Amino acid sequence: MSDMLDKLALIEARYNEINQLLEEVADDYQRAAELAKERAELEEIVTRSQTYRQMLQRLEEARALRDSDDPEIRELAEQEIEELEPRLEQLERELKALLLPKDPRDERNVIMEIRAGTGGEEAALFAADLFRMYSRYAERQGWEVEVLSQNETGIGGFKEIIFLVKGKGAYSRLKYESGVHRVQRIPITEASGRIHTSTVTVAVLAEVEDVDIHIPESDLRIDVYRSAGAGGQNVQKNATAVRITHLPTGIVVACQDERSQLQNRLRAMSILRARLYEMEMQKRQQELEATRRAQVGTGERAEKIRTYNYPQNRVTDHRIGLSSYNLPAVMDGDLDMFIEELALRDQTQQLAAGLDEDDDDNNHR
Repeated sequence: MSDMLDKLALIEARYNEINQLLEEVADDYQRAAELAKERAELEEIVTRSQTYRQMLQRLEEARALRDSDDPEIRELAEQEIEELEPRLEQLERELKALLLPKDPRDERNVIMEIRAGTGGEEAALFAADLFRMYSRYAERQGWEVEVLSQNETGIGGFKEIIFLVKGKGAYSRLKYESGVHRVQRIPITEASGRIHTSTVTVAVLAEVEDVDIHIPESDLRIDVYRSAGAGGQNVQKNATAVRITHLPTGIVVACQDERSQLQNRLRAMSILRARLYEMEMQKRQQELEATRRAQVGTGERAEKIRTYNYPQNRVTDHRIGLSSYNLPAVMDGDLDMFIEELALRDQTQQLAAGLDEDDDDNNHR
């Protein structure tokens, strides 16, 4: 607890310092905006910290009164202790969660990549269903969706669709969607009415800026070609489509949906930067952990994070063992039930890891 109190004291000191600085830099609008943003980020933890200190003080006073010669005072002290101890435990858990290091990518926009896996045309149709699901979720959050690249099939599915989700905190919510999504249903293409199992892979990448990751021009091979519409029909006479190959990693990104070569190149570079940044983040994580969970598997049926079972009207997230029996609502973007539980699990694991580190530190002292 003493470590936590020390951290809280430092945060409160910084909060007070920011308030002082805001009075001094009133005319420097940019600096004032930066400080105001930092203050807003600290406000919740400072408010709870002050409440926590006040309750600790009350608890100490009540414990001191427990030894009073007056039986009435002793009884009141016991009641106070019984009321304060569980409240303090809850507040301590909340403060520890607030003190967890934040993922620097959490506030960023997101590039999502949905690809049909096992299941042919049915997998492509489900990829389109997932794109609609995430579009509806983004709409509920007040975010914007912008398609960066798509490879459509003839009957309304997607072999692949890549899109940008723009909005505050998009990555913090959507990062849990990475992995293999499995669907069980009777395909519209199935004449005999048998239930099929298909898979779709979803990758979630934080959008990154030029300053976040430097890509030398010498590492790139850029090819331009004519854009083609569905069925191979040429939709541009000029070579506007762009294919960028990152030579050191072999990553290939192609964009053809924009009318100009420059716009397609900018979009392709945006996707490439996000993929390379994600690779770098995973590499760092691998150095810190003995093992890491791969973001997206091969698309085989056995690898799955979530199953959408249409005959049983059920969606199950296998990572947390949680099911919803309102599949239409989920497919219409009602994902908070899963996302909030996954975020809670993530937070709980981080807290547990922190407690293990504290135990190790204490054992070494």
